[in-house]
Amino acid sequence: MKKPLYIFSSGRLERRENTLSLETQEGRKVIPINSVSEIKVFGELDINKRALEFLTRNQIPVHFFNHYGYYIGSFYPREALNSGFIILKQAEHYLDREKRMYLAKGFVAGAVNNILKNLEYYRRKGKDLKETISSIEEKFKAVSSVDSIAELMQVEGEIRKTYYESFNLIIQVEGFYFDKRTKRPPENPINALISFGNSLLYTTVLSEIYRTHLDPRIGYLHETNQRSFSLNLDISEVFKPVIVDRVIFSLLNKGQMQLKHFDSDVGFSYLNDKGRSIFVKEFEDKLNTTIKHRNLGNVSYRRLMRIECYKLYKHFMDEEIYKPFVGEW
Repeated sequence: MKKPLYIFSSGRLERRENTLSLETQEGRKVIPINSVSEIKVFGELDINKRALEFLTRNQIPVHFFNHYGYYIGSFYPREALNSGFIILKQAEHYLDREKRMYLAKGFVAGAVNNILKNLEYYRRKGKDLKETISSIEEKFKAVSSVDSIAELMQVEGEIRKTYYESFNLIIQVEGFYFDKRTKRPPENPINALISFGNSLLYTTVLSEIYRTHLDPRIGYLHETNQRSFSLNLDISEVFKPVIVDRVIFSLLNKGQMQLKHFDSDVGFSYLNDKGRSIFVKEFEDKLNTTIKHRNLGNVSYRRLMRIECYKLYKHFMDEEIYKPFVGEW
């Protein structure tokens, strides 16, 4: 079974016959190419043209993150499955205002419904979230009547603000307090966890898109502009509450993630190497967790992301109207 390769140490990645060879201070490690689905690089990595050609031939994307865990870019191999026809269909749905709004609202609806699922789950566990749930449900009603992406993003932002305010009820761990969402830099450990988790999710979804006929450069909720990719950001909105937020809640409430796993100072906070390692393990475990799907039986969250891509493909081909994934727990 193929799985992501995470590289935290600095070193050199090269091709050795028909395998990958990773050399770091810890020594040399041989990695069978058929065991790797994607590569995520956090350390300083030297890689040559021969290795990149080998990765391209085996359709393996490489995602790069900076010292603080921020996503900075990808080596996106030549598309093996893209077709001109589906790109035209994607562009058609972007350029047609009504069609674009339908998809953008769909991504927001998926995100909000999964947020509500999270809140309802913790309400059943005794957390005082009834008022938060009611507030989000009321704000969500505005989505159906907005007629611009800017208005839609504003409503979505207000809902997320209300949602984030509930984190202090869900996470009642000493030393972890969440007052507001800050990104560059994240101002406290919970913001650092959200930023790191979202970066991992964006690249995971991007890798799943790569294995379909879709073009990741054409998004609908997130503007298709100078950024390289935007469709992965759209799809990620649906899965953030299900994967990133649930991982954060679990790690903190179970005491697996502690303040010692962060480097902090006035105005910023970042996960250290140990913290990233802990988060990545929990993140991958979550992606590989299977749930019972009403139509597909047992399916992993990673597979659900690929299925979300196929649902969009069918939508573009006028085979089936897109409806976002919503958790059923």
